[in-house]
Formats: sequence, C-alpha cells, structure tokens
Amino acid sequence: MAYKIEMKNITKRFGTLVANDQVNFQVKPGEIHALLGENGAGKSTLMSILFGLYTPDEGEILIDGQKVEINNPNDANRLGIGMVHQHFKLVEVFNVLDNIILGFEDTHRGFVKYEKSVEKLNHIINTYKLKVDLDALINDITVGQQQRVEILKMLYRDSEIMIFDEPTAVLTPQEIHELMGIMKNFAKEGKTIILITHKLNEIKQVADRCTILRRGKMIGTVDVKSTTTDQMAEMMVGREVSFTVDKEDLKVGDTIFEVKQLSVHGRGRHAVKEVSFKVNQHEILGIAGIDGNGQTELVQALTGLTPIDEGEVLLHGHDISKYTIRKKYEAGLSHIPEDRHKHGVVLDYDLQSNLVIQNYYQKNFQKNQFLKFDAINRNANELIERFDIRSERGAKTTVRSMSGGNQQKAILGREISRAHDVLIAVQPTRGLDVGAIEYIHKQLIEERRTGKGVLLVSLEIEEIMNLSDRILVIYEGEIVGEFDPKKVTINELGLYMSGAKRGEKHA
Repeated sequence: MAYKIEMKNITKRFGTLVANDQVNFQVKPGEIHALLGENGAGKSTLMSILFGLYTPDEGEILIDGQKVEINNPNDANRLGIGMVHQHFKLVEVFNVLDNIILGFEDTHRGFVKYEKSVEKLNHIINTYKLKVDLDALINDITVGQQQRVEILKMLYRDSEIMIFDEPTAVLTPQEIHELMGIMKNFAKEGKTIILITHKLNEIKQVADRCTILRRGKMIGTVDVKSTTTDQMAEMMVGREVSFTVDKEDLKVGDTIFEVKQLSVHGRGRHAVKEVSFKVNQHEILGIAGIDGNGQTELVQALTGLTPIDEGEVLLHGHDISKYTIRKKYEAGLSHIPEDRHKHGVVLDYDLQSNLVIQNYYQKNFQKNQFLKFDAINRNANELIERFDIRSERGAKTTVRSMSGGNQQKAILGREISRAHDVLIAVQPTRGLDVGAIEYIHKQLIEERRTGKGVLLVSLEIEEIMNLSDRILVIYEGEIVGEFDPKKVTINELGLYMSGAKRGEKHA
C-alpha cells in the first residue's frame, strides 16, 4: 500500500554516537502511529529529521510516495508536517497570539494584521477545546497551557502530519483523556499522527501501530491491539520490566521537615495560601493537583527560588525560611526541579560540571580556589555508572546534546548522591521511559528506606498513588484534603483536585 511517510535507511551520527542506525519507518495515511523507545533510543532524533531540525547522514524521506528534501522546519511546514516538541519552542517574552502566528503573520505594508488570525484561532480553540488566553505572556502561563500553545501553532499551520513528542508529560488524567480524544478526531479527519511516548497504556488506548527503537536501531513494528504492554516493554528495554512498586511497610520516624502556614502571593495566578504539613523519616508525602494550582510556587518557596511572604519552613526544627539556596542545600535539602532546563542543569556546561554545580566549592573538589578536575571527573564517572547516564562523550558531554531522560538521570544522581535529609522531587519521571521510571521509583523507595523524608510533587496520579505513604491534594493554592493511598480511589482524588470536593485540612 502507499504510505503517507516513508523514512528509508535513516542514519544520523553525532560524533561517535550513532543516534539512528539504518532506521526504516513507515506510517499509513490517517493512522495514529506510536514511536516507542528508551531515553536516548533515537526517537526524537528521527522525528527531528522528519521535521527538518536535523539532516540525515544517510537515507531518504518520501511523503505520499514522492522523495522530498527537508532541510529546515519551513520545508516541513510547506509539506504539511507539524511538531509539538517535548521541550517547547516558545518565545517566553511574547504573548500567546504572537507565538502561534510567528513566521506565518498576515501583514499589510509591514504591519501585522491580527483580525483574521484571531478569528481562525478562536475557531480552532472552540472546536478542539484548547482554551488559552491569547493575550497572556508565555512566561505567565502554566506548562500545561504552554503545551496547548504548541498544539495550536500546529493546527494554525494546517498541518496534515502531526508529530507529538511526549505530549502528556505535564497533563492531568482528565486532560490526557481529552487529548487522546482530540488525536482520534484528527485521525478521523484524515490527519496522520505520530505519537512519541513512553506510556504504554496511552499507546494501547489510542495508537493503531507501534514502532520500537532500541539504541538507535529499529526493533520492529507491531499491531497495538494484538500486542500486550509487557511485550512492547520487553522489546523496548530488552528485558522484562516490573510495573509494580515494591514498598515495604516501615514505621514512620521523627518529623524532619515541617511547613507552617506558608503563603506566597502570586502574580495573578494561583498562589499558596496558609499551607501546613510535615514530612517524617521513612515517609514519602505526595502532593497531587492539577497543573497550575500552586505546586510550582510552593516548591519554589521551599527551595528558595522565590521569597516566602508568610509562614515558616523548618528542617530538624530550625527555621530555614530566610536561608539562601546554598545554605538550604548545606542544611540537608535536595531538590529535583520541575523544569530541568530552567533550574536543573546548565545546558552549555559539560556533564561533569553539572554534577558538582552545587558543591564545587567544597574541599573535595577545590583547593585554594582552584578546581580539582581529576576529582570532578572521577565523581562524574561514578555517577554515570551508578545511574546509567548515557551520553556521547561521557563526563565531557555537553548536557544540551543529551536526551531529556538522561539529563533527568543526571539531576537525580546529583541530588541523591549529595548529603541530605529531605528530597523534594517534582515531576521526577517526566518524559522518562518505563525502564528509567522503574529505576527512579526504586531510588525514591530507597530514600524512604534509609530514613530520608521525600516530598513528591507529581501530576502523574498513579505515581502519587503507588509511591506515597500519605497524599495531600492542592487546589487553588490550598491543601483541601489528606488521604491514605490504600483507602482512597483515583476518582475521589480527581474530585478534590478539580475543586468539586473539599475535606478537612490536616496540619
């Protein structure tokens, strides 16, 4: 049969790293085709070639049976190819409208005419229920809303081939369900969808076929209906993967971390309102909530990224509210941030520098204000081995060139390996494959076992349910309920998360 997309014998090298090795990828018109693989397997590279961000070293691309040259995203757009990237391509100081029409402006004598653009966008927004404020600055909207902007960019350009790179990484269960419905509607309209994801249940829910990559090579293409999630996971990782979290019953110890009546005044968005809770030894406290309900402001206040307006933060009974970020880390705090690029790594530094970025000044890494590069390199190699961080040039790799999952592993390794008593983990498995998720969950359980306190903030409800010893729900900046994960259902949590129900607040 005629394929909508054919990528034949695609090879792409970055130095000595072969990201795609003679990959053949075929997509039928009007199907939803999933692309599955571990972090660093070459999925995003392959799709970046199709979108014109990279040019292949070998191979060819055919659209509707015709060979095409795609040298840049403008070529891709002219061919009807659109892409929603895992790390959004937005200008943060522009508003939503300007981001969507950028490069496709309707102009008259050098002036942008917005009327037709706004009319077209409002029609798209109403049709697909992708509500977003067109006048809001990208800086001022949530990550979930930024993703909507990326989808609107693609729809505005009338794309017939739509590539979604990890589109549900920041969405709630309800939003994921809506997005799956939108994708199915796109396919019914005759659009061709490519879904890059690590979430096997989403593939089962929405995809027709699935192509699996492993370490740059194509393993095979399977029919989703007749293939189990266990089979797909084993093809992806090369071994059996456990989907259950083994968590032993432990006696909760003393309180390590306490938040008292904490308030943060936001900029028109949901702020934090008189939040109180405790984190104890041998405990994972989960915070569940729909994106944009104060989680970001809460975590930034706890870690020192934004000032606290009212309340206290206590670590081992000492008030650390006014401590500098460095002093909070020295006092025993570790932090896996929500946005790894903004607050987790310096993209243009090498891996070994990023792994000591918070403690480079300590005596094991410097002497008389001169860095001890041998020690820094040894530290990096130990963490690379321990946390299976994959990269082109090992410790000397520029972090920007690493996959998102391996950047996340680097942050996790750095934060867990440092001396600490409390780990604040925000979206720790965002965008990771099942093998990496399994590994990171084991690391968080190990933190709990060794007497650390873990504050887990996640939009993944199943992650919160599986890992937490207690669950708090945050809605519009307030804690509206506290739950035992063994006794509460996901549906009940969803009602509290949406504000439909409120319970007693527990300090």
